[in-house]
Order: sequence, then structure tokens, then C-alpha cells
Amino acid sequence: MRIFLTTLLLSLSFVAFTQDKEEKEKKEKKEKTIEDLTESSRMIDGLFPIYQDTVTGELKMIISHDQLNKDFIYFSQIADGVTEAGSFRGAYGADVIFNIKRYFNKIEFIAPNTNFYFDKDNPLSRSKDANMSHAIISSNKILKEDKEDGRILINVNDLFLSETLRRVKPPRPPGSSSRRFTLGSFDKGKSKVKEINNYPKNTNLKTEYVYKNPGVLNSGSEAVTDGRYVSIEVFHSMMAMPDDGYEIRYDDPRVGYFLTSVNDMTETGTTNYRDMVNRWRLIKKNPELEISEPVTPITWWIENSTPLEWRETIEDGVLAWNEAFEKAGFKNAIVVKTQPDDADWDAGDIRYNVLRWTSSPNPPFGGYGPSMTNPRTGEIIGADIMLEFVHFTNRVFYNKLVGDAKTYMNLEEDNETHNHEGHDVFYCSMGHLMHENLLFGKALLEIDGASDYDLDRIEKEGLKSLIMHEVGHTLGLNHNMKASQLFSPKQLYDADFIEGKALTGSVMDYAGINLTPDRSKQGQFYDMALGPYDIWAVQYGYTPFNSDEEINDLLSRSTEPELIFGNDADDMRSPGKAIDPRVMTGDLSNDQISYSIDRFNIVNDMMKKIKSKFNNEGDTYEDLRRAYYTLNSQAARAGDVVSRFIGGVYVDRSTIGQPGGTKPYTPVPEKDQRRAMQTLNTYIFSPNAFDHPNEVYNYLARQRRGFDFFSGPEDPKIHDQVLSYQSRVLAHILHPNTLQRIIDSELYGNTYTLSEFMTDLNESIFMSDLKTDVNTFRQNLQAVYVTRLLEMVGGKSSDRFKIPAKSMAIYNLEKIHKMMRKPSGNTSSIAHRNHIKLLIQSAFN
Repeated sequence: MRIFLTTLLLSLSFVAFTQDKEEKEKKEKKEKTIEDLTESSRMIDGLFPIYQDTVTGELKMIISHDQLNKDFIYFSQIADGVTEAGSFRGAYGADVIFNIKRYFNKIEFIAPNTNFYFDKDNPLSRSKDANMSHAIISSNKILKEDKEDGRILINVNDLFLSETLRRVKPPRPPGSSSRRFTLGSFDKGKSKVKEINNYPKNTNLKTEYVYKNPGVLNSGSEAVTDGRYVSIEVFHSMMAMPDDGYEIRYDDPRVGYFLTSVNDMTETGTTNYRDMVNRWRLIKKNPELEISEPVTPITWWIENSTPLEWRETIEDGVLAWNEAFEKAGFKNAIVVKTQPDDADWDAGDIRYNVLRWTSSPNPPFGGYGPSMTNPRTGEIIGADIMLEFVHFTNRVFYNKLVGDAKTYMNLEEDNETHNHEGHDVFYCSMGHLMHENLLFGKALLEIDGASDYDLDRIEKEGLKSLIMHEVGHTLGLNHNMKASQLFSPKQLYDADFIEGKALTGSVMDYAGINLTPDRSKQGQFYDMALGPYDIWAVQYGYTPFNSDEEINDLLSRSTEPELIFGNDADDMRSPGKAIDPRVMTGDLSNDQISYSIDRFNIVNDMMKKIKSKFNNEGDTYEDLRRAYYTLNSQAARAGDVVSRFIGGVYVDRSTIGQPGGTKPYTPVPEKDQRRAMQTLNTYIFSPNAFDHPNEVYNYLARQRRGFDFFSGPEDPKIHDQVLSYQSRVLAHILHPNTLQRIIDSELYGNTYTLSEFMTDLNESIFMSDLKTDVNTFRQNLQAVYVTRLLEMVGGKSSDRFKIPAKSMAIYNLEKIHKMMRKPSGNTSSIAHRNHIKLLIQSAFN
């Protein structure tokens, strides 16, 4: 018994000892400090101190008690990507407000809904969160809290090494081909943090996201090393909210700024817009002076990778905006510096506004000028300008310039809206248009036998104009596609008159290049100064006004002809889109039809010379081919510009009672619509519209590279090319939106009726060669036109056309059928007319 009791006591003592030891170990484990948990990490101090484990690379972050329940701004930017995946260097993400909240043992990053405003003095503000969803971006378990100094440690590996903060992989569009290039699944094991830079007011990380797709069908372009494993690098920035003191400026539809759109939910008026313009914070050093330097100027850095010979032109383009700021009361508002060769900061550092250069395999732009803003106020807090080297080359996107007739022959899905190609509103294709303009201008100069000085001048003028345009975006200005109306063709062709001036009302337009019909009198090619609209718009955005009356006085000038405005939403670049032909891309002058006729004639004249001019011994025929397609593309643009006048309606956004204001909607005068129709007949539809020298076609040879011609025969598709130009015009003038507008506008002033237009079009396409042979260009045109009429009557998209339009389509088809009853001409023409007759008979039967 004694032995048993002794054994029992020893056992109990051992159990008690073991329990005490376990409790002690637990207690010791629980009492580990933040320093213990980050012992193997390097610490990068800043707004949110970051700890990175030196063995595993794992990330931890410190949140302080005084940062809880406060707003911060999250911003992201693509450091490097592949354009096929919708990502390219410099592409900005959305600006997002987030606040940090504690929920028991977790830290949550929450994005509030900033789209709505409630007046805090209105009782409705008590229900300001009703039926609105905020976003819980991330929920992170607290690893350790130091209650004495208020530090909270969390693991943020999953926050930054995932698509939690920014969605990079684009969704697959419905109905897209399985062979479309796509990113694979996110590979967490390969994804990594590459850089951490921390500062008192912002925390910045650069990550590499890796996507894997072992069974990839489309490996992408040459820019993608291996389509199974694709890397996208992303900059993440978390910023402290800017301090108070910024004065919000609200939007007015008569002037074009990028907006932070907000709806006032306590407003009782017809509209509840509380939209804030995006602009920089400029404060006068000496408020009592009419013109004063700012406390903090807008500073631009020219990246050290910029070629030396371009730097002066770039600086001139940036500083040109100081003219506008002086009118707004600021001297030297913009400053330009050059990044030192030994700079210890990267061009992607958000603390610097940088003009950056890339030479991408597949350039997504020629220039791109995004900015980041505070979603609470609209204040711009940083910006960049991305420029592509392709702007200065003769290389061109042949799939774009040469074109594909099928693009414009799709009878069911004409493009009704401007597509920004999936990018944000700051996406700008001005560089692409500028590149096409530059190719056209250089081709003409080469044909003219111009000097190296002239070739250098056109490049520098183009660069300065592009820089002014992109800087305008970073100041908050959006496009003004209506500004090309400033001067008449006669004034634009006067070299002395236009020297040193803006050729348009605003450098924010997508204007055509200025080329004179008399090549010996060529003057300025591009805008060389700000336009009157640019100065007025900067005055509105940046002048420190003393009263609403001063603002209204400035805005009342919007009816002045040189200040007219229309942005991307108003432009008519795509078939059926918008209504005002003055708001167009690639146009120039306040008489667009006359200017376009001159452009047609320049192209036709130069076509006769290209074979003899591009004949340097030892060269391939690539330059001749480029010149041919460049010239033709300009004729196509001119056709687009002219076609928009048919069924067009001029828009005036002046307010009621504003001096100089007119009716909001005024149909284009009949004489101008008929003039447009006649121009299309002569230069787009007529039998000899594309009557270029046949001997040119023998020399449109591509330079062979390896096995490139496996994709298809290399011979030039001349008929397809011409038909694409004709079809893009038909796509607009026979678009359901255009035809409906012709019908509706007859009620408020349009005297060029649907029946008159449709009759003129029918005669334009059939009457000229009714009793003669029909050449193959016209055979294509007539067949496509008849197919469009048949589509209007009974095709898949026929329900989009109004009854009067269908009736006229039937009427025209019957007239065409009668024309074809007795086919005449050569064998090809007889066969063609029988074909047309059969198309109509089959449809009607």
C-alpha cells in the first residue's frame, strides 16, 4: 500500500510538473513581442512599416492605433506587362479610397462607396449608407498587438501577392475565341515582391505576378517569351490623405475636364450632379499679386533615357502651358527638370511626375498622359506621360493601315461607340493618329524631294504638338474634338499667317496634319502653341476666383467660336456614333468638306509620283508600299470626315439666355449635306474614284522575312482595300442611327429628306456606269450596297431600322432590279448585273 501511495504521489507530482511546464511554455509563447515575430526580417520604415522575412520573403505590416478608422488612398500602376493581356508599362489603375478598421482579432481594409454625397445638415444623411455596398478588400488576422505603443502587426503576404488590390487578368469577353490570348491562373508560388520603398506619406511595393497556363492555345506575340508563363509587374502605392486646404472646383458641361463624378442624394433639383474637376493644387506665394509664382509648382522630370536631341523640344512642349497659367494668375506654374543619370530614384516612383519613354514590340499608344487623383476632392496628386519611340519611325501597323475589308463589311454589328480598348478614360490614341499623320507628311516631303531640315522640322513639330496634348491630359483636360474649326482652309494654307500659331482652337483635338495643295507653299504642319480654348479652360480650372460671379463671367464666353468644345463622347469617329460632324477626328479647318477635297486631290496627285520617287537602288520596295497605303489611308479618313455631314446635327451646349447661344440642335444645312453627298460620289463611289496608275500595283511588294508568307499569299489585296474604304462610308450613312436621325430631324429643320438622300445614294452607286462596262471596284461596291439594303429589309438586324428607312430600301432595290433587267456591257459586267438581279430576286422571293 505504501509503495502504491508513493507511486501515486510521484505520478501526481510529475503530472503537475508537466502541466506547469506546458503552461509556462504557453505563457512564454503568448508573450512573444512584435520584435520576436519579426526577428528574421528586415524592416523598411515609412507610412506603414513593412517587415520582409530575409529567409522566406514573407511580408508583415505595422498598423498603428492612430491609423485606424482613417482614410488612405490606394493607387496602382503597371510597371511592365504585355499588351495582348491588356497591360502595358505606365497603365494606371483606379484611385481607391480605403480605410482601416478593427474587427475583434482582425484588421480589415475597406473601400467605402464615394459615388454619393449627403448634405450633413439634411436629416436624410442619417440613412446615407442605405442600399449601398462598400467593399471589404481584405481581412487580416492580428499577429501581435503592442498596446503600449499602439502598434498592430499583420501578415500582408496575401494582400500584395494576389489580385486582391488590383485585378490584372482581364475577364474573357462572352463569345470570344478559345484561341484568344489569355493569362493563365495566378501562380502564387512564383509571384514575388521585387521592391519595397517606404516614405512618411506613402508605402510602395513592386510585385511580379506570374500566370501559368500549361495548355495554352495562343502563345502570344514575340513579346511573350513563353505563353505558358507570363509575368506582369505592378506598382502598389498606399498614400496618406492629402491635408485639408484644397478648394474643390465643380464641373461645367461647357468646358472639358476629367471628373470625379458624385451624385448629391439630398439635392431636389432636376439634376443632382456634384462632379468635381480633376486639377492640381496651386496656391499663390503672394495672393495679393495679380500674377504670382505658386507655393509648389507642377514639376516634370524628363527621364534620363530620353535621346538628347529631343529633350529641348519636349521641354518646350511642357513649358508652353505656362502661357495659360499666367492668364490664370500663376507665373512658372510648370517647371521641367531632367532626371540625373545617377539618380537614386526610378521613373516609376510616384513622388515624381515623369515623361517616360518606351520602345515596345506592340505599342499600345503613341502617347499616354494619366494622372492619379483624390476621389474625395478630385485633386490631382501625381501624373506621368508615357511616350513610344514608334512615333519617330517609319514602321507602321500594317494590319491597321492596310486594313481588312471584312472589318467594314460586317452588316450586323457596326460599331456604335468609341472603344477605349479596355483602358481607363485617360487612354489616348493621339499618338497613333500623330504617327499616321507623320507618315503621310514625311511621304509627301520625300516625294517632293524635301531637305533633311524639313524632315527634321516635321518630326519636331509633331513631337511638340504631342507633348502639349499629353501634358494637357495631366492637367485635367480631356479631348476637345471640336477645336479643329478655328481657321479656314485659306488661312491654314497661308504660311505667314499660321507661323508659330495653334492651327486649332485646342491642342487637345485629334486634328489632321496641315498639308497645302500647292506643295511649294507648305507652312506649319502642327500646332506650335496653345489654342484659345486651352487658355480659357486653364483659366476656368486654376484661377483663384473670388466669387461665383467671376466663374460665370468666364463660362459665359463658351459661345465664342474659338472656344467650342466636344469630347470623345461627342465625336463621330465610329459609324453611327454621335451627331455633330464638327466633332470629328483627323479633320481640320472650319470647312471640313473643302479641306477633305483638297486632301483627296493631294493623294491622287502624289499617287502618280510614288513609283518614280521611291526607287533607290539596292532598297526593297517596302518604302513604296508604305507610301501607297499611307496615302490611301488619308483618302479613307477624308471620306469618313465628309460622310458625317449627311444627317448631321450641330450641337450647342450653351445655357438658356446665354449671349451668343443658339438652339441646342440645328440640322446641318441642306446645301452642305448635298455637297457632302456629291463629294462622296466623286472621290469614294465613282468609277474612277481610285483610278491610280496600274503600274504602281506591280511594286507593292513586302520585304520577305523568313517564313512570314505562310499566313497567306503576299500579293496586294487592292480590291479589298478599296472596298474597305467604301464600306466604312456606307457603314455610317446607312447606319440605323443615321437614318433615324434624318427622319427625326425633318421635324426640326432638316430639309435633306430621307427619300432625297436615298435616291441620291442609289444614283451615285449605279447611274454612272449603267450603260457601260462596270469595273471590278464598282462591282464590289454595288454588290455590298445591295446586300446592305437587303439587310435593312429582312436581315438579322432589320429590326434596328425604322419603317421609313425600310420602305426606301425596298424602293431602291426595286429600282436597281429594273436597271438590271437588260444587262449590257462586257462579259464581266453582264455577269455582275445578273448577279445583282439574282440577289434581289432571291431575297424578294
